[in-house]
Amino acid sequence: MSGSLGHGWDPSAYAAHASFVPALGAPVVDLLAPKAGERILDLGCGDGVLTEKLVAAGAEVVGVDADKAMVAAAKERGLDARLMDGRQLSFDGEFDAVFSNAALHWMPQPKAVAEGVFRALKPGGRYVGEFGGHGNIAAIRTALRAVLMRRGYKVDVLEMQYNPTAAEYRTMLEEQGFEVLVADIIPRPTPLPSGMSAWLNTFRAGFIDAAGVPPAERGQIIEDTRAMLRPVLADTKGDWTADYVRLRFAARKPE
Repeated sequence: MSGSLGHGWDPSAYAAHASFVPALGAPVVDLLAPKAGERILDLGCGDGVLTEKLVAAGAEVVGVDADKAMVAAAKERGLDARLMDGRQLSFDGEFDAVFSNAALHWMPQPKAVAEGVFRALKPGGRYVGEFGGHGNIAAIRTALRAVLMRRGYKVDVLEMQYNPTAAEYRTMLEEQGFEVLVADIIPRPTPLPSGMSAWLNTFRAGFIDAAGVPPAERGQIIEDTRAMLRPVLADTKGDWTADYVRLRFAARKPE
């Protein structure tokens, strides 16, 4: 589930430590309500696990992702998956719907993304998705930044990811011409079966590398972050729950 940041995903690690991402995507698929015969674009399709559910509903689905390894994994599932930057969609008026799950927060320049989606849709087409909203993994982000700064690494003031409020995102979509039907912030505490270290390795390796951490020191950064988070995100049994916050939305392109 990536967009344009070049995170460098490992499909096997993603399947092992992030299977909860597509598994928790059922509500947004229900909001999309895919129909047989529809042509749907899955924006940030990742390895295609959730894309398969759209195909199973009878839709003709094109998946796009900015990560070569993820696109290859989706193709191995027999899906029509294409390598494409979410900010530079090349489609014009050919989809009944555009769907996106757990990907839009990886795509900076949200206006460019929304413009491309608007252009890709047929008149009356819908845009439905869910991604990290304002406050998403706030404790994890704060702890990692603190550990990096304490060790003298440079941390950008601005985050790599896009995590807007519902009002901010609604306004941006409306400015691109969409009629917004739903835009809600949804707190979603998320169990991490593989633990916090595996999560950080899977989802924050790019952020750590961008701070200039040598590969040999990444493990220590991750363990220091884990230790800082343990009192607030791990229970007495040592089971971890991440402080996820999602932004779920549905919009349409006017007829």
